Amino acid sequence: MTEVRTSCRICAGQCGLRLTLDEAGAVQSVRGDKDNPVTLGYACIKGLTLHEAHASPQRLLHPLKRQPDGGFARIPLAQALDEIAERLQAIQADSGADAIAGFRGTMSYTNLLANHMLPSWLRSFGSSSFYSTMTVDQSAKWVSFERLGGWAAGRDAFALADVLLLVGTNPLVSLSTFNVDLQHPVKRLQEAKARGLKLVVIDPRRSETARHADVFLQPLPGEDVTVIAGLLHLILERGWHDAAFCARWVDGLDALQAAVAPFTPAMVDARAGVPQADLLAAAQLFAQPLPDRLKRGSAGSGTGPNMGPNSNLAEHLIECLNVVCGRYARAGDAVPNPGVIGARHPRRAQVIAPRRSWEQGPRSRVRALGSLFGERMSGALADEILTPGEGRIRALIVDGGNPVIALPGQAKTEAALRALDLLVTIDPFLSATAQLSHYVLPPTMMWERPDIGSRDYEAHTMMRPYAQYAPPVLQPPAGSELVDDWAVFFGLAQRMSLPLQFDGVPLDLNHRYSSEELLALLLRHSAVPFEKLRDTTQGGRLFELPPEQVQPAEADANGRFAVAPADVVAELTTVRQRAPLAEGCTHRLAVRRLRDVQNTMFHALPTLAHRFPENPAFLHPDDLSALGWQAGQRLAIRSAHGEIELPVKADDSLRRGVVSVPHGWGGLLDDSRQPGANTNRLTSADVDLDPINAMPVLTGLPVRLRCLPA
Repeated sequence: MTEVRTSCRICAGQCGLRLTLDEAGAVQSVRGDKDNPVTLGYACIKGLTLHEAHASPQRLLHPLKRQPDGGFARIPLAQALDEIAERLQAIQADSGADAIAGFRGTMSYTNLLANHMLPSWLRSFGSSSFYSTMTVDQSAKWVSFERLGGWAAGRDAFALADVLLLVGTNPLVSLSTFNVDLQHPVKRLQEAKARGLKLVVIDPRRSETARHADVFLQPLPGEDVTVIAGLLHLILERGWHDAAFCARWVDGLDALQAAVAPFTPAMVDARAGVPQADLLAAAQLFAQPLPDRLKRGSAGSGTGPNMGPNSNLAEHLIECLNVVCGRYARAGDAVPNPGVIGARHPRRAQVIAPRRSWEQGPRSRVRALGSLFGERMSGALADEILTPGEGRIRALIVDGGNPVIALPGQAKTEAALRALDLLVTIDPFLSATAQLSHYVLPPTMMWERPDIGSRDYEAHTMMRPYAQYAPPVLQPPAGSELVDDWAVFFGLAQRMSLPLQFDGVPLDLNHRYSSEELLALLLRHSAVPFEKLRDTTQGGRLFELPPEQVQPAEADANGRFAVAPADVVAELTTVRQRAPLAEGCTHRLAVRRLRDVQNTMFHALPTLAHRFPENPAFLHPDDLSALGWQAGQRLAIRSAHGEIELPVKADDSLRRGVVSVPHGWGGLLDDSRQPGANTNRLTSADVDLDPINAMPVLTGLPVRLRCLPA
């Protein structure tokens, strides 16, 4: 037996791991690396069962091509790339560059080279048809930054926080909330509370994070706007805002106060089910100044409000809590992580003015949507494929994602993917999307390729100057023909003779690049040289970097937050006038994550399949009792858009009137072999899409329940 050290790259936690390998190089056990200086031995079940994915008998080991009868046949990789390139060139010649689209999924985000190579390849031939899971996940954060403005130095540091407010996020499970220390999150939160941190959590479920809260608000799903507007109402009414900060950096404060004035504690209680005293306690704990100073510490959110009704408005108001209370890093504050992988740059205590980039540049032919940070809106992807005419998307390459399950209105999404002239999926398993594909290319998996953390997000996800370079520690299975995700796009660029630039650097299409060469290129401006970063192959390291402080604003800094633009005020009025629950519906759907699984990944692995043969529908025990139902019975959950069937489980962490279902499960509409049911069969790709980013309503939907006969 030998032991090797590596890291998990499923999520932002980047937990250090130790693998025990037998003489044949197979993983016998996985455990957290107790010597890792930031994760301290912590690892969740997803990382601890990754070896099951590597060794799964269901793993694809050779490229596949769809046959006329709908089945798949093995094909050499070079032939697959030749044929794909030929078909792409024909589509481009006939319909233009935008007829070819790319879709980046969760596992491409955590693969540094793939994350950068897919958009680089699209740009090489002029396609603007770039989509990702971001625009059906938390793109409200992008909209908020562009519409409200941002703070160049970032939010208050976690280490300085007197209080945190978390809305619809569970960082002790999801490890994805940017104002929380994500490395060994339970220990870090316990340490922070021991030094005096107070915590406010707003969630329809008393989540693992909510159990640590000093004040917990448990609203009905879909009422995030109501609750946050109510908090702003109290904070501004009581004068608990940072008046000096607002005078210097904020436009529209009076208009914001007028817009939230109707959201009184009584209205919030009646609408969202949050007791008036609890709302006041949350506002007071978050915002009321201490006897000798203003409080520090920020408000943050997750997928809850970002996937619910009026998601852009909800995120705008959540960030307004930080704005009106001035919860941003100030000149002289220490920068917790100046950056190890990225280049050093000064952080200044000033506003990045609103830009509304989606209102500039070309609009999409469907819904006249703009772009956000170079991305098209995934909620409209099905229409872009199905709507005839010039500019219709005819080819789609999917890397590390499963859009047929992730996108709204599964029936329409599935019909759209079936209508493509060319669908290529890069995936180690025959996912629902892969089953619809013309070609399926199996990639190397996490421990078979070198990698390092995110260059662009490290300041948000890593609160210390830390990095771990992870070399390959496993060999690909014997006899397999796998391909690194990035090499698919490089290989297509070679065959299509495209002028490929990677991170702004022209690549030589005749050169045989290694992954390490390309990683070194991406990290050529890193604060710590790549050669030194490679020394972390024996475990993650904290680096001693020159200390950095937040710098004062530039003398001519004139950016200001726009807290009450006209479209925000108008939407607030619409929310206030909307009926709270659709007629005939008895419950509201709240989608959730399970600790054991990340979105659509790895549901069939033995450990997870044993624990969760399918995704259950959770109800409060009192709801079950009142309805006369028993745990284990099957329920039909119907929305205005569709129906799913699942077994019911009791969960006393929910409030009554809520049915909670894990998202990301299920298979194609006519395939009952995949475990569970997809909550996106209850959603729509046609109605209630936000006019800015086509964000669908994926949670907070009104539903009605029916018990099925045994």
